[in-house]
Amino acid sequence: MPGICARCHTASGLPTYLKNGVNIAAAPSNGLNCASCHNDLATFTRFEVGAVTFPSGAKLDFGNADANLCLNCHQGRESTVSIDRAIQAAGVPNDQVSEALTFRNPHYFAAGATLFGDEAKGAYQFSGKQYAGRFQHVEKFSTCIQCHSAHALEVNVQECSDCHTSVNSLADLRALRLNTQGDFDGDGDETEGLAGEVETMKEKLYAAILEYASTKAGAPIVYDPYAYPYYFNDTNANGVVDPDEAVFPNAYKSWTPNLLRAAYNYQWAQKDPGAYAHNARYILQVLYDSIQAVGGSVSGMKRP
Repeated sequence: MPGICARCHTASGLPTYLKNGVNIAAAPSNGLNCASCHNDLATFTRFEVGAVTFPSGAKLDFGNADANLCLNCHQGRESTVSIDRAIQAAGVPNDQVSEALTFRNPHYFAAGATLFGDEAKGAYQFSGKQYAGRFQHVEKFSTCIQCHSAHALEVNVQECSDCHTSVNSLADLRALRLNTQGDFDGDGDETEGLAGEVETMKEKLYAAILEYASTKAGAPIVYDPYAYPYYFNDTNANGVVDPDEAVFPNAYKSWTPNLLRAAYNYQWAQKDPGAYAHNARYILQVLYDSIQAVGGSVSGMKRP
């Protein structure tokens, strides 16, 4: 297992990182084990973790050592900072294709970075825009381990029903809006759950990406959530990922800065399926701005 992956994908990775501040290549393991988080297997005390460094360079802290453990892995591997660095190195205008640009995969389940929003700058944040910071839920449910089972990782749905009396399932959670008002995705429904607002806005962003790639970048693009590197040339321009297209040699290469920013944010939203709960305002802002960046229409939509 390469050192860059070992922290989160080997049983000994996190303890090694916490002790040394770095990982080296390690033998693969079948997931994590008790010693990944517990520093004493007799008392099952956990590693004491303070502020955690995110890919943007931000040092963030729940104020809770147990919850901070989660942030070491659920933070993604890219950020606004790294995307900007790649674009600056390419040195081209926003809508010009450059061979120096390649897709930057933010990685998976970066819930901690979504939750901290502007403080983490995990998703791409467009210059001149304001973004929501950390999502502060009620005190009892403001960290990872207060909402998720530490071992099963499932959402503690029944705990939510103490305040949200209509919640008995994950589907019920997706129907919640909290105090976030407005029709954000422009479908005319101001009562649907925030999960629905995010889903429709993702659909509109993807449509805008397809249109931009064909008309501005000059090369049709398609996305496959299960095949690395996710974006491929749509060789027959049918808007569908055909089996012979979702292969590494057919990886999309006609990137412009704006297309890269929007595609990165689409991937971010795809790979944090709980973004609507982790920080709805932040992810909706990011998606709205991405649609605009690639020339999509935001008529009827609302940016939180």
